[in-house]
Amino acid sequence: MVWKKSTILYNNKNKIIMGKFQSTKVFDGFSTVFRQWRAEGTHCQKLHGYGVSFKLWFEGELDHRNWVWDFGGMKRAKSKIDGKSPKEWMDYMFDHTLIVAQDDPFLNAFKEMDQSGVAQVRVVPATGAEQFAKFIFDKVAPFIQKETEGRVKVTQVEFREHEKNSALYIG
Repeated sequence: MVWKKSTILYNNKNKIIMGKFQSTKVFDGFSTVFRQWRAEGTHCQKLHGYGVSFKLWFEGELDHRNWVWDFGGMKRAKSKIDGKSPKEWMDYMFDHTLIVAQDDPFLNAFKEMDQSGVAQVRVVPATGAEQFAKFIFDKVAPFIQKETEGRVKVTQVEFREHEKNSALYIG
């Protein structure tokens, strides 16, 4: 049996277990096309799209409002991700975009599509739900650390292709 007293948990032997505050935020409404060119013999090797979303886990001390992370904090952020506000960055990367791995053999053809205005191509280190979860973590975690002056960290990211498929990256 465990009961909570403030932010400290005690078990039935009065041993102290430090509690943690966590919160989560889902970002959704993105339409994204990608392919996993290395997925030989599967349909994932072809261009395919999803209405993607991702969920961030925040952990840290509470602020003066008793919040771990301000759920509207991405809109009011002072810091940037790749020179963009977090919301602008998310839209830039995932909203009506074609995401391609930097080692895709057809990268130049995709870049030509971007230059001609046929697609909004974004190049990332690797594609797939697992790699997208890591990519988002690697971009958002330093932003959150800076924005909260180290008070909050991102502990994991879940990337969802749709309601049945998701992948987690745990930092």
